[in-house]
Amino acid sequence: MRVALYVRVSTEDQAREGYSLDAQERRLIGYCTLRELEIVDVYRDEGFSGTNTGRPEYQRMMEEMDRWDAVMVVKMDRIHRNSMNFTKMMDELRCNGKQFISITDKFDTGTAMGRFVMDIIQRLAQLESEHIGERVLTAMTQKAESGDGPMGSPAPYGYRYSNGELVIVEAEAEVVRRIFELYQAGNSMGDIASSLTNASIPTKTKGQWSRQTISRILHNPLYAGYLRWNGNVYKSDMPSIVTEAAYCAVNGEIH
Repeated sequence: MRVALYVRVSTEDQAREGYSLDAQERRLIGYCTLRELEIVDVYRDEGFSGTNTGRPEYQRMMEEMDRWDAVMVVKMDRIHRNSMNFTKMMDELRCNGKQFISITDKFDTGTAMGRFVMDIIQRLAQLESEHIGERVLTAMTQKAESGDGPMGSPAPYGYRYSNGELVIVEAEAEVVRRIFELYQAGNSMGDIASSLTNASIPTKTKGQWSRQTISRILHNPLYAGYLRWNGNVYKSDMPSIVTEAAYCAVNGEIH
């Protein structure tokens, strides 16, 4: 079997005995020698954290996957310290018919026990991902309820970001007000879109106006100083472009 040896040491690890790149490499070479495994290459990342995948030698190793049959490390945390990144790597290895071996953890995906442990790790990674999603949802809901700033979406027509806050673009705001006025006067969304296009007024993306674009503006409570998040509408401290009365005249009660 052709083996790629991967060794990594972070800045913090460099002071710890037995964690040097050379020490890791010697252990892996000795392991391969005893088992008569062919070493294709040694990939060495020095001074890089295991919490991200932006490591030059790690990237080179994965790009050269056709050269080897298995990745071997001294310990699992040498290749990843993030369970989701580890799971993504394992999915990529499995899709390409490759194996993973950690000699200290006695983890080998070529064995039934190794595959069983891999299944547990994947489930833990899924649990971690769901917990992160729950925390983000809670934080964003609290932010919406407090009305404390935008929710991270792109600035809609009539606004731009300045130091992380939405501010009004007055020239666009005038167009928004005109859209509400025209609709309340009985003009259809299609007619409003055509009139703006014919007047050579650009959209946010510098394209032509459409019925859908007009609809998004008319039904966006942000223009009246409200935030919509997760199916609910919250009063916001952000600057409004139209009055609540103008918005309600189009949409009815804000809820």
